[in-house]
Order: sequence, then C-alpha cells, then structure tokens
Amino acid sequence: MKLKVAYWVVTGLVSLSAAVSAFLYLTAAPNMVAAFEHLGYPDYFRTMLGIAKLLGVVALWAPGSRTLREWAYAGFAIDFVAAAVSHTAMGDPLGNTISPLVTLALLLTSHQLWHRISAGVEAAPAVHPAGA
Repeated sequence: MKLKVAYWVVTGLVSLSAAVSAFLYLTAAPNMVAAFEHLGYPDYFRTMLGIAKLLGVVALWAPGSRTLREWAYAGFAIDFVAAAVSHTAMGDPLGNTISPLVTLALLLTSHQLWHRISAGVEAAPAVHPAGA
C-alpha cells in the first residue's frame, strides 16, 4: 500500500509540473515565450512541446497500454534532460538547470515505483477454479 501511495504522489508531482508548463506554453505566457526565444527555439516548438506534455500526462494516468506509458516516461525524460542541457549551454543560472533535473529524478522514481507495483500485481498467484 505504501508503494502505491508513493507512486501516486510522485507521479502527481511530475504530472502537475508537466501540466502547468504545458498550460503556460500553450497560452503563450510572456515569460515562457521569452524563455524559448532566449534558448533559441522557434515559437512553434513551444506549442508542439505543450501538446506533447499534455498527451504525456494523459498517458501516465490512463489505464491500459504499458507501451504508451513507457513512451510517455521516455518523452518526459528526453524533455527534462534537454531542458537542463539547453539552460546550461546558454549559461543560465544554476537553478534553471537544476529544476528540470529534480523533475527528472521524480520521473525516474515514478517509473521505478510503477515497475515495482506492476511486478507485484503480475507476480500474484493466479486463482484457478477447483479441479483445474
């Protein structure tokens, strides 16, 4: 039970971070538009990334496809690493680099907890009808 609570809390934090940034990207919040310009990214990339983040959040919370969830984890990992590298390359303050790395650590924790929970469910003994 503790494992599931930890998973939902950590996944909730990652999802909240991604959803808020996606909202700011898609609503063209002035600070986000300026940040993308500063990093040298075209404006359409901000929109694409916002849509991708929203889809990723949905994939993390949707029941069903393990493959879809794995792709969401991979996409978020690439996004957070790229954000840290971009800020470092531009000589931004250390906080701009650390923030996506903290979110990456939460994402990796979520991923590992999800695998542990999934393995526990899959490892549960199957119930067979009597005489089967």
